[in-house]
Amino acid sequence: MKNTTAFFLLFFVFFFTNAQIKKAYKDGEKITYRIHYGLVNAGYATIEVNDTLINNKTIEHVNGKGWTVGMLRWVFPVKDNYQSFINTKTGLPVRAIRKLKEGGYTKNVELIFNHDSVLTLDHKHKKQKSVAAKNVQDMISAFYYLRNNVPEKLAVNDYVEIDMFFDHKKFPFKLIKLGEEKLETKFGNVNCLVFRPMVKSGRVFKAKESLTLWVTNDANRIPVRVKAELAVGSLKADIHDYKNLAHPTTFHKNP
Repeated sequence: MKNTTAFFLLFFVFFFTNAQIKKAYKDGEKITYRIHYGLVNAGYATIEVNDTLINNKTIEHVNGKGWTVGMLRWVFPVKDNYQSFINTKTGLPVRAIRKLKEGGYTKNVELIFNHDSVLTLDHKHKKQKSVAAKNVQDMISAFYYLRNNVPEKLAVNDYVEIDMFFDHKKFPFKLIKLGEEKLETKFGNVNCLVFRPMVKSGRVFKAKESLTLWVTNDANRIPVRVKAELAVGSLKADIHDYKNLAHPTTFHKNP
């Protein structure tokens, strides 16, 4: 279960493969997900974007949170926080924060994105390291960047890639389009695009093709469901609530 909440924030990275003529999100958008570990209601995750002024410049501040609930909160308490500060003109991050509390495991890392390098500040161990890397995304900023910048049309079995920065390394993520599907949700049936990110097997994921993603086939391109086979067990995240979307959606809340 270690780093499972981190995974659900990571999955936002892969969802958006059709760029929009208009911006796909706006100030104040917030999406909430309900997370299941097998048959157990494991917790919730939220991701929210708000415009803020930093040094007289408008910056998009994205705040992602995840936490366990019920009995699991006592057995394996999780309280994670991911933040990203994004340049509205370039879509690139200028700063990112990663604070994790997962059982007895903790992490407190800050990233400072410069023109051609990324400085990692490890506040827990009081260490820092600078690595050469240009035009990279952290895993939260990529969620919003891809919603606006990936080519509009993508054929089945075609893929897109972006450069990510994670744990002192720059590396590409590849996302393959599987097709389209109508998915049943708490808000009714939703027309979705279906994707599969290629990820490395190992400590968290069971195999390279262990994730499946469903994204609304509308101008918002919001994730509706994620299913993943992990090294131990499986996880599923379903959309639980939303507010302040930029465009009309293909599904609606029940009255």
